[in-house]
Amino acid sequence: MVDSALEPGSSRTGWQPRLVALDIDGTLLKWVEGGGLTHEEIAPPVYDAVHRALAAGAHVVLASGRSAHGMTTVADLLDLHGEERDRLWVVSSNGAVVFRYPPVEVVHEETFDARPAVEAILEHHPDALVAVEERGVGYRVNRHFPDGELTGEMTLAEIEEIVSGPVSRVIIRDPNATAEDFVRLGERLGLHGINYVVGWTAWLDLAPVGVSKASGLARVAGELGVGPEHALAIGDGRNDIEMLQWAGRGVAMGQAVDEVRQAAHAVTESVYDDGVAVELDRWFG
Repeated sequence: MVDSALEPGSSRTGWQPRLVALDIDGTLLKWVEGGGLTHEEIAPPVYDAVHRALAAGAHVVLASGRSAHGMTTVADLLDLHGEERDRLWVVSSNGAVVFRYPPVEVVHEETFDARPAVEAILEHHPDALVAVEERGVGYRVNRHFPDGELTGEMTLAEIEEIVSGPVSRVIIRDPNATAEDFVRLGERLGLHGINYVVGWTAWLDLAPVGVSKASGLARVAGELGVGPEHALAIGDGRNDIEMLQWAGRGVAMGQAVDEVRQAAHAVTESVYDDGVAVELDRWFG
């Protein structure tokens, strides 16, 4: 349901986002149909709209499930940094890691014991791929993931080693299952003590309890002196739901599943129709 108080030309005159939080895959970057990965290219209308927001004085924050090293290239593509601007605030790993860039300087990191959850999931999906972030390098994995699904180096290791200590994020991927399989599995297991998010495919992100893009953004907003009522957030995935609900205006991309659309204040055009540019032009056009 759209909050009319945040519609352009509404009675809340003069409202303009002071913080713009943008998801990456499926929001800034277009999905490769059937490929499970995105084109690493920013559409010119999106680039221009983001820079109009910057020129108006808004803080642009990238917020993604990606690891830190998988987000800096997108910041570079958008030219979000430079001598005339402060260093970026970036929320990575679904909120578990908050860092400044450039260079990468981790400001906050949340970790947890993932072993019980991983073991429980593997009982139901014994052939699943498991990855744990190695910040600044890549991932430790039990087997190689499909090309393009992870960024950085993949180092092979046994499951026992992968979850032997505290981690900020775990990815579980089963190419032989569906997203719906993982949704049902999460509901059945309960997965107590952690947060979990199911992606577009049979892709499960595990994070510390209470950690989400929203918690990471709340930390950044506090540093910037911006309240959530002055934030605009745009995303397309289940891992964006808390972020869309946290922001004064949360906007779902047009291709988002119903669960995400229902959590948002409004729905913009799809990523294939440059929905980010359409939404930003409402406020910075």
